[in-house]
Amino acid sequence: MAAAVRINLLPHREQKRQARQRQFVSFAVLLAILALAVVGLVHMVFAAKVDDQNARNKLLKTEIAKLDEQIKEIDKLRDQIQQVLARKQVVENLQANRSEAVHLLDQIVRQLPDGIYLKSLRQSGTRVQMIGYAQSNARVSTLMRNIEASPWIATPELVEIKLVTLPGATRSAPSQQVNEFTLNFQVRRTPPASSASSAPAAAKPGAPAPAKAAASGAKA
Repeated sequence: MAAAVRINLLPHREQKRQARQRQFVSFAVLLAILALAVVGLVHMVFAAKVDDQNARNKLLKTEIAKLDEQIKEIDKLRDQIQQVLARKQVVENLQANRSEAVHLLDQIVRQLPDGIYLKSLRQSGTRVQMIGYAQSNARVSTLMRNIEASPWIATPELVEIKLVTLPGATRSAPSQQVNEFTLNFQVRRTPPASSASSAPAAAKPGAPAPAKAAASGAKA
């Protein structure tokens, strides 16, 4: 009877197990190295992007600061332009209205009927307030008609008229009863072309003559 042959396979199995362990450890180390490489690469990419964005932000801040300075300069220039335009407008208004006072006084002298005496004259813009004394209401009506016919003054508006007593110039002179009136009217900056041609006829020094006739009729 032949003897049985026994083969010990334990060392061979142990070697295979150890080989598999070494292979697993190697594979795990390789995966760890690869993961670290990927993480490092991603970190580098994001860091580069962050640095690039920071550089862009810095450039934008610099450009924004320059634009802010330019905007301030533009605002200063705009303010200076507005000031110059305001001064120009004032000069143009003065240039356009430099003869307004002359026309106003001339028209008041021309259109003022006999029997009316001025107490005060006040102008605010184009509005003029006249306070005076009239011998009768008809003289005031004539004055308003003359103002309407004038090329330089218009829109008469009677505010008030009342009977007052004026003391005499001397003790021996008797006091006098007259009509005190307040009249508003407007000054025309530029006379209408249609009225300019007819202005001499309406503004003649002899124009107040009808006032005398009206006043005579009123007294009669």
